[in-house]
Amino acid sequence: MDPMERLLTERACERLILDFVHRLDLGEPSSVAELFTEDGVWRWPHDGRLVEGRDALRTYFGSRPADRLSRRMMSNVLVTVTSPDTAEAISCFTTYRVDGYEGGVVPAGPPVQIGHYEDTFHRAGGAWLLASRTLHLPFGGPTPRVNVPAS
Repeated sequence: MDPMERLLTERACERLILDFVHRLDLGEPSSVAELFTEDGVWRWPHDGRLVEGRDALRTYFGSRPADRLSRRMMSNVLVTVTSPDTAEAISCFTTYRVDGYEGGVVPAGPPVQIGHYEDTFHRAGGAWLLASRTLHLPFGGPTPRVNVPAS
């Protein structure tokens, strides 16, 4: 593979990683399914969670609470091209998230998750897509609620 093709592949995969979190945080969460291959997989080994196929992914990510406010910070993205049509990546994330959001500014608090993703990518029809995404979460806690009236 020539260096320019490798660079373009790395950038396309990085773009998918960033597009995923932008869609979850700033767009329509169910649309992350379009970033996966038809038989794409999302897994979280900690609790055995496994979501397979675009329809299941659309339903899973679309079930996010409507009053959730979140922002994910992505870093340390390392893409490794394994063939002209496959690649792998590891990327770190930090998630800030609250439920019960009704607008305005939320006082900053600690992140609720810090972890990393392990991804595999396939090129199909000239476009790069996620084939699998595995979540590893060594630091996590409950999602706090805001704007809840005092009792």
